[in-house]
Amino acid sequence: MKLAVYSHAACHAHDPGPGHPESPSRIVAVMQALEDPACLPIHRIEAQRATREQLERVHTPAHIDTVLGATPASGYRYLDADTVVSTGSVEAALRAAGAVCQAVDAVMSGGSQRAFCAVRPPGHHATASVAMGFCLFNNIAVGAAQALLVHGIERVAIVDFDVHHGNGTADIFAADARVLYTSTHQSPLYPGTGARSQHGVGNLLHEPLPAGARSDQFRAAYETRILPALDAFAPQLLMISAGFDAHRLDPLANLDLETEDFAWVSRQLLAIAEKHCSGRVISSLEGGYSLTALRESTMAHINALSGS
Repeated sequence: MKLAVYSHAACHAHDPGPGHPESPSRIVAVMQALEDPACLPIHRIEAQRATREQLERVHTPAHIDTVLGATPASGYRYLDADTVVSTGSVEAALRAAGAVCQAVDAVMSGGSQRAFCAVRPPGHHATASVAMGFCLFNNIAVGAAQALLVHGIERVAIVDFDVHHGNGTADIFAADARVLYTSTHQSPLYPGTGARSQHGVGNLLHEPLPAGARSDQFRAAYETRILPALDAFAPQLLMISAGFDAHRLDPLANLDLETEDFAWVSRQLLAIAEKHCSGRVISSLEGGYSLTALRESTMAHINALSGS
């Protein structure tokens, strides 16, 4: 079965303005990877919009109203110093969150086994009530709630290897033992959260890495703590916040991972999924701001999820 890839043209139309790192060129780079002859065959699916009901499972009504009402007549509106909305942003955000819900429905119904959501804006910094860190809605959290509340899943694991800690995801699920959230991230670095001491109700596992950390430290974090924790949790669905900004080429951080590290971690996670949840994996794009690294790493991730 081909890997299902969910995206939408609206994800190109979210424009945070000149010089902003979360630019439309990112989704262009991802699509270039998907069209490369070295990329294994995929099944493309147009992403639907998230519904208000789906968003309200993890976001406050006030937050949803703020985002939906933020569209400027022209130009840009700043929700904070980094998080910018233009005329195409709300549609992109609805499609991004909707893509993950749609992927969950397909995977849980047996329509596909694994999925990648090639969407932007990213989501893992958005808390229940605040848009931040380039993120409007928390795409992976909205999708996890879809799995829990619509499909009756009792254990969802979310693995976040973006270089920045997914504070929004951790905050949303900190008191929900049905969700295991694990993260490797550079520390200190924005947003300043994700300490090892932050455990939630025993369902948050943080592995901060120092600036300059390389493949051996990244892989050791998975081999010694994260993979054993995932194995013990025995998820019924495994979800990935796939940020590729821990790559050594990325301009916004200082980890020194190689493209092959993303292929390696994807294969390890797939093995966990094969053991515990019939191979069910849903991955959603987060960060990655070197276009070269983003193209290469996306292809490595896609091919690993496709079984190569």
